[in-house]
Amino acid sequence: MRLIQGNFSGRGHGDDVQEPPKHLERTSPQLLQYAKKPSGAQFATDSQKTVYLIDDTDSESPKSPRNISRYTTRTHTCGELTKNNVGDKVILCGWLEYQRMNKFMVLRDSYGETQLLIPEVGKNIVSMEEVPYESIIGVSGTVVARPKEMVNKNQTTGEIELQVDSLEVVNKARSNLPFNIRQFQKAKEALRMQYRYMDIRFPQMQRNLRVRSRLLMKLREFLIENHFVDVETPTLFKATPGGAQEFVVPTRFPGKFYSLAQSPQQFKQMLMAGALDRSDRQPEFTQLDIELSFTDVEAIIQLIEELLSYALAGFVEKIPRSFLRMSYRDAMENYGSDKPDISFDFKLQNCTSLLENNEKFAAVEDFGAYLLVFDPKSVPCTLTKTVKENLLQTARQFPKAKLVQSVVAKDWPTKMQNLFSTEEAKEILNRFSITEGSVLFICYGTKKEASLLLGRIRTEYVQFLEQSAQVKIRKSGLHFLWVVDFPLFEINGVTGNLQSAHHPFTAPHAEDLDLLNQDPLKVRALAYDLVLNGYEIGGGSIRIHDPVLQEQILNVLNIDRDSLQHIIDMLGSGCPPHGGIALGLDRILAVLLQMTSIRDVIAFPKTFEGKDPVSQAPSELPEETLKLYHIRPLTGHS
Repeated sequence: MRLIQGNFSGRGHGDDVQEPPKHLERTSPQLLQYAKKPSGAQFATDSQKTVYLIDDTDSESPKSPRNISRYTTRTHTCGELTKNNVGDKVILCGWLEYQRMNKFMVLRDSYGETQLLIPEVGKNIVSMEEVPYESIIGVSGTVVARPKEMVNKNQTTGEIELQVDSLEVVNKARSNLPFNIRQFQKAKEALRMQYRYMDIRFPQMQRNLRVRSRLLMKLREFLIENHFVDVETPTLFKATPGGAQEFVVPTRFPGKFYSLAQSPQQFKQMLMAGALDRSDRQPEFTQLDIELSFTDVEAIIQLIEELLSYALAGFVEKIPRSFLRMSYRDAMENYGSDKPDISFDFKLQNCTSLLENNEKFAAVEDFGAYLLVFDPKSVPCTLTKTVKENLLQTARQFPKAKLVQSVVAKDWPTKMQNLFSTEEAKEILNRFSITEGSVLFICYGTKKEASLLLGRIRTEYVQFLEQSAQVKIRKSGLHFLWVVDFPLFEINGVTGNLQSAHHPFTAPHAEDLDLLNQDPLKVRALAYDLVLNGYEIGGGSIRIHDPVLQEQILNVLNIDRDSLQHIIDMLGSGCPPHGGIALGLDRILAVLLQMTSIRDVIAFPKTFEGKDPVSQAPSELPEETLKLYHIRPLTGHS
């Protein structure tokens, strides 16, 4: 994907990050191989505005902003010198990228690379023969034009080199570094995560973190200009019912603990009661939380659409003025997901009515059946043994649903006799106009699990087709979707008890209030999720502002009101109608930058297990520290 906004002239230097100077190509087969790696998009600028060209390659670096070296000991960055600087005396600092014959060097920093021409080792120049790559080097010298045959037009600094007058090894790197900063021999992710401070030097990570910074700035800029107030809410709070498992913080008071706030939800609501009309919170843990008083669903949706249109304007060519909307019910029925990817068109089709009288399924409670067809006339499709096995692995995650996968042939009705009658099989083919050669998936079981399973099959099979058949099924670009009208309650799959689908402060639809005690599972919430290309990037709701209704919801959920008495008291103090939303910035950036993992857009991410690979946290505490906080590990802890 290449996303462009604005006018610009010239080429960014980042497109040449993978290419060594021509001098080095003559003598280094290894570097010549490196130079042949294809280059990718760049950051390009004009005199007024930075313009990002974003694609999925690794060779982007930001162009040096004007006066970036003003507060440093250097005069320029390694990415800004051009033929206009020929004759200038300059000072550069950076990492040693290459060196050859103690004569040619490439110096790299966050903004690009500059080739250095080293004269004979003398008073002011140390020998570089024993200096490892990635050492910090400081040089001063004169900018000279490269020989005509050595000019590289694809690089910002490709027309010059620096004739070095003095050179200093500021900090010598150790010779046994875990990996080199080389695109063509990139280390495995686990090793790069362990040494993240080195991994950040890769151009792709530099690009990702700078795009992240710019996006955060644009989000804040929009909110401040629209009179939102930036409020820092406490990190230490008390444990509350609902939500994910919490991190607890011990205190020196025996048996007393803080809980790390999962989100500032309760604080945001208290701010509304305190007559702060609007607030937003500095993104912490990659989340932007927004709360408004005297608002409704439509107003919040409009706010977020305008916010994202403003913030993403410098990164994408066009964003629709308003996003598509879909009810939760339609999303589950047509896509088998509450975060459907609408960048491709294949939809689930309900075939429950054709199979619900089959005695083989009579014992299934709340029976449902769905099918999904891939017609070879519309997309090249196949179903290999490996794909079938992979999809069966997915199906095992849904114990209350079964998966049938097949390529339709003339005798398909006969082959299905162990599941369906011949008449049922023929009716399936006829009613849904399924032709020979089509790839057909049928999921049946409990309605919800059958739908969810086929929704997973939909996305996984499309991924397979795009990867194996090299066929493009998803439409390019950013596809936003609002999913609305979620259920207010759901059944906990483990305990069987009623629980909040979002959180216990979400307001129900006014027209569903009578169902709260009669049929709570049918009550719709004033909740909304924002989906981007199949990923949930935000979610929020209108909150309950009536203390009587809040107590009623807590009673339905069998939640002890004492644990949330401070919220009930706050609502009773005169609380305006209010609502809000939280945006997940990591996921937005991952989709925008086409990263497969949000780890690639976070400076220091944790592993799947929640561990910090750099510091190896969490770690054990000394015995005296445990005593101070009145903590005693259980026997057999690890």
